[in-house]
Amino acid sequence: MQDHFTGKPTCIRGDVGPGAEQRAALQHDHERRLEALARLGAAAAQCGVGTDSDGDLVLLADDEVSLLEGAGGEWAALGAAIHHFRELLPLRELADFGFAAGAENPLEEPNEQLRRIGGGVEAWAFLAPADGGSVYKFFLPRELRRIGSAFGFQAGEESTLLAEATLGDYRALLEKLLLIHALDGMATEVIGVTTEGVLVAKQVLGEPLPQGEDVSRVLPAGLIEIPSRFLRANRDHPRLFFLRGQAFLVADLHARNFVRGAEGALHVIDLVAAPWPRAWLERQPLMADWLERVRADPGATLLAPARDEDL
Repeated sequence: MQDHFTGKPTCIRGDVGPGAEQRAALQHDHERRLEALARLGAAAAQCGVGTDSDGDLVLLADDEVSLLEGAGGEWAALGAAIHHFRELLPLRELADFGFAAGAENPLEEPNEQLRRIGGGVEAWAFLAPADGGSVYKFFLPRELRRIGSAFGFQAGEESTLLAEATLGDYRALLEKLLLIHALDGMATEVIGVTTEGVLVAKQVLGEPLPQGEDVSRVLPAGLIEIPSRFLRANRDHPRLFFLRGQAFLVADLHARNFVRGAEGALHVIDLVAAPWPRAWLERQPLMADWLERVRADPGATLLAPARDEDL
């Protein structure tokens, strides 16, 4: 299949999502994109290219350092990193998706190809009838080129870790889309990023749940409940999740962030997340011990069972 707006291959059309093999390939794409961004950041640092945020890196054009690539060495490595990243996150224009070019707030202008169906502070969601009813999400950059949301951490009382959702960055947003996919969420493709910094994603259409419906008993498999003595978060249902051996805090799992797929199953479509802060584990051995035990056994108790020789 071809995407209606870009003409590029797609595995999403309306409420029809990818099969198992395509889902695996899609997750691989999410992982490669994050690796490419990390590579780009490292190459920029080697060349002394300063950035206030990773938004500066995300918007680097293919020809940004073309005149310096011929010098070889670190500049050639930076050029190669930009080209590789652009292959995985191409630059687009809002006009490619039917928005009025040159408008002060193009997403608010009438669009004959997209119908707005929802959205909030982070992103606006549109339905594309010409693409079989696929959902296109436009994640909006905010101040200082921050985008999306991610958890920040600070110390609470005694050993409690406080997690509060704050402005995120592009890495956190790409990481979130990977986590949604890994949790068997609605399949999501990253279409590109516009020159204004708007990240565009395409998602399988699902049926929204009634607002306020209790989803605490139907959360995705693989999520581990976190003892309250270790963490408090300002988002619903904070859980621990391991992906490729790395621990993440995942939350904001309320009814509006779930939809029912055409096959009848529930799928998450949005969340707030962040890597579990490793520095905190060095200061909290009890938490570190619990984390390692639930990594091997998700049902492990708060405290390790006493050994017979200790009784």
